[in-house]
Amino acid sequence: MKEVSFIRQNIDKWKSLEKIVDRAALHNPGELADAYTDITTDLSFSRSHYPESRITIYLNNLASALHNQLYKNKKEKYSRIITFWTEEIPDVMYSSRKELLYSFIIFIISVTIGIISAINDDSFARLIIGNAYIDMTLRNIENGTPMAVYNTDSELTMFLQLIFNNIRVSFIVFVFGIFTGFGTGFVLFRNGVMIGAIQTFFFQHGVGFESMLAIWLHGTLEISAIVIAGAAGLALGNGWLFPGTYSRRYAFLQGAKRGLKIIVGLVPVFLAAGFIEGFMTRHTEFPTSIRLSVILLSLAFVIFYYIVLPQFRHDGIHKTKN
Repeated sequence: MKEVSFIRQNIDKWKSLEKIVDRAALHNPGELADAYTDITTDLSFSRSHYPESRITIYLNNLASALHNQLYKNKKEKYSRIITFWTEEIPDVMYSSRKELLYSFIIFIISVTIGIISAINDDSFARLIIGNAYIDMTLRNIENGTPMAVYNTDSELTMFLQLIFNNIRVSFIVFVFGIFTGFGTGFVLFRNGVMIGAIQTFFFQHGVGFESMLAIWLHGTLEISAIVIAGAAGLALGNGWLFPGTYSRRYAFLQGAKRGLKIIVGLVPVFLAAGFIEGFMTRHTEFPTSIRLSVILLSLAFVIFYYIVLPQFRHDGIHKTKN
C-alpha cells in the first residue's frame, strides 16, 4: 500500500484517537485499551513499510500518549469490577447492537418455523424434542401436573445443573461463531425451533397458558441470554468474515474480545435464571400475579440493560465529547 493511501484510509481514525487522548478522563479503561491496540497496529504497519516517514513518528507519539493515559487512568481492581458491569458491558453491547438484532431475528424466525411445523404435523414435536420427554409430559398432563418435569430433582441440584447447562449452551453459541457465524446461527435456529415446537405442543393439549407461566418464568432471562450469546458468536464470526481495513487476524481477535466480554457479562443472568427455575418454577401453586410480575420484571431488565442503557451511554458520551 502506498503511504498516501495508508494515510488517507486512516486519518479520520487517528484524529478521533487524538480526541481520546485529549479527553482521556471521559473514557473508561476498556475504550483506552481498544484505542491503544488500534494505534499500535497501525504503528507496526507503518514501521514495516515507511520506517523513515514522518507518519511513523506521528503514530509513535500518539501511541506513547495513549499508553501514558491508559496507565495513568487505570482503575483499581475493585473499581474495575464495578465499571465492567456499569460501563464496559453496556458499551460492548452498543458496539454489538447489529449482531444482537440479527441474533434476535434468527431466533424469532426459528420459533415461528417451530410453531408452524408443530401445528401442521402432530409428530413434529416428537421428532424435535424426543419421544421420552413427550411421553413423560403427556403422563403429567393426564395426572393434572403438566409442569411436573421441574420437580424431578431437588431444588439445589436443579439450580446447579441448570447453571452449568445454560453457561455451556451460551458458550457453544459463542464458540460456533468460529464457523463464520453460520455455526452460531444454526445453534440459535435449533433452540428456537425447539421452543416453538414445545410451546405449541402444550397449547394443543390445553395447558398453554400454564406452560407459558412456568417456562417463561425463568425462560425470559434464560432465552434472552442465549439470544445475547448469539450476538457474541456473530461478533466473532463477523470479525473473521468482514475485517474491513484491518487484517483478518486482528479483526477476528477484536470480535473474540467483544464476544468474550458479552459471555462473561451473561453469567449473573444465568445465575438468576437458574435460581428462578430451580427454586420457583416448580411451584405452580404460586399466584399468577406473582409469576407474571417476575416475567415482566425480567423482560424489563433485559430491555433496559442490554438495549436502553447502551444507547443511553452512547448518546451521553457523544454529547459530552461534542
